[in-house]
Amino acid sequence: MTLMLIDSASLWYRAYYGMPDTLLAPDGTPVNAIRGYIDMTARLMSIYKPTRIVAALDGDWRPSWRVELFPDYKANRLEQEGQGEDEEEPETLTPQIPILLELLDLFGIPVVGVDDFEADDVMATYAENENGPVRIVTGDRDLFQMVDDKRDIKVIYLAKGVSSHDLVDFTYISQKYQIPGERYALFALFRGDPSDGLPGVRGIGEKGAALIARNFSSSAAAIEGAHSGHESLPPALAKKIIAGLDYLTVAPAVVFLARHVALPRIDLSIPGAPKDLSSIYQFKERYGLGASVDRLISALNW
Repeated sequence: MTLMLIDSASLWYRAYYGMPDTLLAPDGTPVNAIRGYIDMTARLMSIYKPTRIVAALDGDWRPSWRVELFPDYKANRLEQEGQGEDEEEPETLTPQIPILLELLDLFGIPVVGVDDFEADDVMATYAENENGPVRIVTGDRDLFQMVDDKRDIKVIYLAKGVSSHDLVDFTYISQKYQIPGERYALFALFRGDPSDGLPGVRGIGEKGAALIARNFSSSAAAIEGAHSGHESLPPALAKKIIAGLDYLTVAPAVVFLARHVALPRIDLSIPGAPKDLSSIYQFKERYGLGASVDRLISALNW
């Protein structure tokens, strides 16, 4: 009864940059992101054989409530001043997204996005509230905080591509970062994430954040340890924690994923084969999607 949660933007960006831009529909519309997304989805479905699936979308890639708490959240990704607050997106990718979403709809694959929440929050909520096993498909380390060996929640991490992807569990996190596997969120809180414009606690890098995560189970415990002169904290590190109290007050609500988003009540089951595939085949021909569509049909066992 595996639930596969797909970080759609992560997948279509990876597909866009990983597939040749010479892949075009008969009318000249680029389709490299569409074909790559469908190919990756089909391959991962064939490997992990989910019985439930969700393609998660950003309702807002920079939610207002996160920006209110921390104005610099993802500010580094904004377009140049005067061009609005839309995340910069390659102009040949933009027209592909509605086509891809229409194709997913034709296949009956559930697509879920919620206003003022990121896809990460949608996936975190499903992972928190649905029975496992859960496999989260993403190239984003933020989702490592959802890993839970007891509930069989793992991340299919695509940083090295589908063929060489990592299946992230507590052991992976522990070996890579030298921290308890369940403390990735705490580690990320102190370390920060430049890609999201999150500086972390000033002066604390990966090694200092790992030391904190090894010795404390929460930011409150680490702060208390800094004030009390805990033996595991070098004085210089304790001083940095205390100096970063303002950041540590607001950052957890920004760094930690929302796990109680109001999600639509929909059937997450892998769609069964329709009586007639003609509309899908017509769509395939219209956009020149070739074997990519056939691979997804095969992965669905239609």
